[in-house]
Amino acid sequence: MNSYHSTRSRAVSCTAKEAIRTGIAPDGGLFVSDALGSEKLDVTGLAEQSYADIANSVLQLLLPDYTADEIAACVHEAYDGAFASAEVTPLVPLVGHEADEGRQPFVLELFHGPTSAFKDVALQMLPRLMARTGSASDTPAESIMIVTATSGDTGKAALAGFADAPGTGITVFYPEGKVSRVQELQMTTQTGDNVSVCGVRGNFDDAQSAVKRIFADRELAERLAERGVVLSSANSINVGRLVPQVVYYFAAYAQLLRAGAIEAGDEVEFCVPTGNFGNILAAYYAKRMGVPLGMLYCASNENRVLTDFINTGTYDISERPFVLTPSPSMDILVSSNLERQLFELTGRDAAAIAGWMADLRGQRRFRVDEETFARVRELFASDSIDNATCLDTIKRVFEQHGYLLDPHTAVAYQTAENLRGENPVLIASTAHWAKFGDNVYRALHGIEPGAPLPDDVAALSGCKLNELIARETGVDDTPHGLAELDALPIRFDEVIDGGTNDIEAAALRFLEHLDD
Repeated sequence: MNSYHSTRSRAVSCTAKEAIRTGIAPDGGLFVSDALGSEKLDVTGLAEQSYADIANSVLQLLLPDYTADEIAACVHEAYDGAFASAEVTPLVPLVGHEADEGRQPFVLELFHGPTSAFKDVALQMLPRLMARTGSASDTPAESIMIVTATSGDTGKAALAGFADAPGTGITVFYPEGKVSRVQELQMTTQTGDNVSVCGVRGNFDDAQSAVKRIFADRELAERLAERGVVLSSANSINVGRLVPQVVYYFAAYAQLLRAGAIEAGDEVEFCVPTGNFGNILAAYYAKRMGVPLGMLYCASNENRVLTDFINTGTYDISERPFVLTPSPSMDILVSSNLERQLFELTGRDAAAIAGWMADLRGQRRFRVDEETFARVRELFASDSIDNATCLDTIKRVFEQHGYLLDPHTAVAYQTAENLRGENPVLIASTAHWAKFGDNVYRALHGIEPGAPLPDDVAALSGCKLNELIARETGVDDTPHGLAELDALPIRFDEVIDGGTNDIEAAALRFLEHLDD
């Protein structure tokens, strides 16, 4: 039962299990579900359902060749006891000056998993899904080599999810100097015999582009197959990363119903800080599957390629500078999951997608047709927030609500303020503030973005800086996993160039290590 095919060719099809196991289509496209939107979940009964109940329903629709028992087992293993909140992704109303007007925003906290980032919701699930992909009965068992580029959060969440998973190795590449101090420590101290971490000279796009070229290397795939190894990915290019994220949009709506903030069928709006377009794409999937979502607000930082695309219909990185911002996980110019979104908005026109992606590779830009652009504008609104406004928003929200935002959520908060209509607006909070303590400190003390911290503050480790912020604000909620980083030994300190050959060689060296 082939239920998935490539965004670039309907001739490339496979089952959900095969799509998850291989990560990316052999033609370079991304796997998409043929069943998306064919069935919808009834939201009237959501208020009585737990997160696990909702996850079972959503995943069974999107992954039809998994049995109900397999899905239930994955959900149990991924979420029971692994998250600090019983809701998994709790919804928090921000009380304060807007409460009297009935327009207080809601923050959907997606960071209560093991690594304090929204990626945990999917990356606690993905290893369980992948473990049940198996291999054909007439072929020898394969091992899986996961190769993943990260802009900060995916790396640690993937490492934590796959650490010591049988038959699996994972190597993660991150842009050196372009993630927070805490994010880097989280990755470089990761335990497990089957994990590897490598810094890359360059930015996230350099690393991700090289990783995607590795997946398209047929000769490499054949060499690995001879050794019983299949390449896969833990980025949101893997549909197994994407579909678990759909669940928390249903769960957020359920929480609103339980709180009496809405009635079943009322529209709500989401604002999502966006880099690779996976998280906001999951919101669109939820809309197609029955959540009454109005506009989807795409929040960009100074790397505003998505904002410009949504507002003009042209995706252009040909002369666009790469900007370092306080929200490094959004510092992305090539947003891979936009390909999946455009596939849906073109009426599933694989030829159009293949042409636009070829234009992006060759000319570093593409323009969609007017009909597709009109559909983009019907669904999305977007704004970009500059670095100074991002930090100002962190300070203002703390002063008004007593709530600390991380810089990514601050970008979304301000975007929501700029764009929202009359519907309730939910802001996707993608990380705990303590992962970005240096910029939270700058925000609270009125220090300009990128300016040096005071010498005594700069000398503090990430953990000690977070302790200082907690004392100053009274917000003492730093997760244990972040508070204990200073005590962990650094295991990985290799830095390489960001070319395809360099990344491929590093991945193969690690594979040789696994074979020893």
